[in-house]
Amino acid sequence: MKHTLLVYILLFTTCSVFASEFQTDTLQRDLRNRSISVETIVGNAMDKAPVYGSIVRDYRAELYVKGRMYIRKKNVLVRFVPSLFRLKKGIKEYLVESCSDLHFTAPNIYDQKVKAVYGTVDRYRGVEGDVLDYFHVNIYAPFLLHSKLLSPLSPGGEKYYSYKIDSILTREDKLAYRVTFTPKNKSYQLVEGHMVISDGVWSVRELQFSGRSEYLRFENLIRMGGVGSDDEYLPQQYNLNMTFDYLGNTIDGSYTAMLDYSAIELQENANDDDDEGFFTWKKGTNYDLTESYNLQTDTARHYSDSLTFNQLRPCPLSENELHIYENYYLNKDTLPVKSHKTQARQFWGQMGDMLISNYTVDLDQIGSVKCSPLLNPFLVKYSGRDGFSYRQDFKYSRLFSHDRLLRIAPRIGYNFKHREFYWRIVGDYDYWPRKRASLHLRIGNGNRIYTSEVLDEIKEMPDTIFDFNRIHLDYFKDFYVDLRHRVEIVNGLTLDVGISTHKRVAGKTSDFTPIDPSPDTDADEDVTERFRNSYTSFAPRLVLSWTPGQYYYMNGERKINLHSKFPTFSVDWERGIKGIFGSTGVYERLEFDMQHRISLGLMQTLYYRAGMGAFTDQDQMYFVDFVNFSRNNLPMGWNDEIGGVFQELDRRWYNASRKYMRANVTYEAPFLAMPRLLRRTRNVLNERLYAGVLIMPHLNPYIELGYGIGTHVFDFGIFVGSINCKYESIGFKVTFELFNR
Repeated sequence: MKHTLLVYILLFTTCSVFASEFQTDTLQRDLRNRSISVETIVGNAMDKAPVYGSIVRDYRAELYVKGRMYIRKKNVLVRFVPSLFRLKKGIKEYLVESCSDLHFTAPNIYDQKVKAVYGTVDRYRGVEGDVLDYFHVNIYAPFLLHSKLLSPLSPGGEKYYSYKIDSILTREDKLAYRVTFTPKNKSYQLVEGHMVISDGVWSVRELQFSGRSEYLRFENLIRMGGVGSDDEYLPQQYNLNMTFDYLGNTIDGSYTAMLDYSAIELQENANDDDDEGFFTWKKGTNYDLTESYNLQTDTARHYSDSLTFNQLRPCPLSENELHIYENYYLNKDTLPVKSHKTQARQFWGQMGDMLISNYTVDLDQIGSVKCSPLLNPFLVKYSGRDGFSYRQDFKYSRLFSHDRLLRIAPRIGYNFKHREFYWRIVGDYDYWPRKRASLHLRIGNGNRIYTSEVLDEIKEMPDTIFDFNRIHLDYFKDFYVDLRHRVEIVNGLTLDVGISTHKRVAGKTSDFTPIDPSPDTDADEDVTERFRNSYTSFAPRLVLSWTPGQYYYMNGERKINLHSKFPTFSVDWERGIKGIFGSTGVYERLEFDMQHRISLGLMQTLYYRAGMGAFTDQDQMYFVDFVNFSRNNLPMGWNDEIGGVFQELDRRWYNASRKYMRANVTYEAPFLAMPRLLRRTRNVLNERLYAGVLIMPHLNPYIELGYGIGTHVFDFGIFVGSINCKYESIGFKVTFELFNR
């Protein structure tokens, strides 16, 4: 008996190996007979991708999403998981459902309005935005999940992916190829999986891709419509599996999304000659995209009862899902009356949420306040030159009739190395949103400003007039009030008119008493009068900004500016007037600025910024405080003024000259240097190369070069500065960015 069993096992194994080899040989023979290779299949699909990616101009559909979450492991740090609903004691499984009206307009505009929600999560308002991105995928676009993942069908994708024909299939009596793809480099921006490509038409019937980030693993399967059907280029169903692993907490999530299309509008002139393909669905000089951009997800009004949702649900629930609902309502009906101890725990739990999560306080009839976490380590920055700094933000907003909006945004921050406390309050009132007309008020204390111009003048005076060592002019504290009125004259052309006032007070009391009174008493009195402990300025201000080719859309009465293919130019003029509100001096400031962001494709972006400025006609106003050439001492993150900051420049240089010229260039792309230097570079999302040039008296020029990496958790950059072509310093900056991408 044993020998007979062994013979069967050997026979079965031999047949299996033979069948596998026969299948492989058959596949290779079929491919040879058809004279087609994986390069040809994928190349044809890549060639068609721009056409298929832009062929759908508009569609309307009903989107049903069902999500099931299982808490596999949790600890006391689960509260630090952002965007996570409040877990219930003893409950490990949660089920949520939503039904929405979805309106898509090319190129990548989704208007989703939730009309019904149901589930076992209290105060559930629909699927979170991060999860929704997985259901808003255009598989023919160069990127998946907007710009987070590089598509295997993107032009030039063979630089990043390896392709292999897995099998030949027959779908609806048509031949199709199942092609697998794997990344050549380990990166969170590359995925692996397979796609099923139809022969002849080279459209995709199915795309499965999986990947991970530092705290998330995901797998998404997208099934497309059939060849020749109305929804051939659109997804019919998504199956998404996710595992969230963070701080010892593990949460599994599985989602199913189904689309029922009611209207599909295709492009009339989609063709292979469209060089820009996916990005140029709408041509001409009409920059109003209102017809396409009627979006704002509306979750304020929706149904949440089981009767309504039973009528909307497109597929029945499984036995396990019905069991989750039964347990939920059973526990809900048997909950005991809350004791004072339980209420106290809930109160302190809410306080804990405020410490570590963004939170919003709704004020009945008067608006809402949105606050960043009180104990947020991800608003911290460290640099070798300026040490640690911390920032805390608050936002109040209230919407009035006709889309008028009031916003008040206080901010506080502290720099530990320089022991400087910063605060500001920004108030904006959009009273005519159709013309982007608004009033702006800014009150706060600025960076400590250094009076190097005063020092230059003192150094030129005879020693008999003063004792330099007895005069303390290290820095001045700055308190400012800016009031502006802004209006968009025509599309892209904005005019700001207002006033700017500063009161600058010496950090320490200066001593202007001469040690040896000179016979020249007139000169002595002149020095004492000119060098004060406090200076006040009052200046009318005018800013003219122009962005040619500005695309926009109207959201109700509100005009929302989008993007432009051209740079933004601005002129900023300010004239100090003596004698108004105690103003002690006269000056004139003029600055010109130009900045532009250019997408080079395949996750590559070029930023450049150039400008110049000058202070003229200064009389008893010994400060140069430029607007476009300044330093921010608080954490700002990866996109700090589009790379237009000199990280290693001593901050006293910003106030050291009446004029400047500057230019900054930043090139951003993944896979620049790290994959070539290190094997494990999965954590690196982007790399940047920085170059900046500054010209002013005594700096001819200052040149700064830098290299930076961006990850899910933090951003890091290293910078080298040189003055007059001689090495000056080297330093670095670290800013935490967890969950902000």
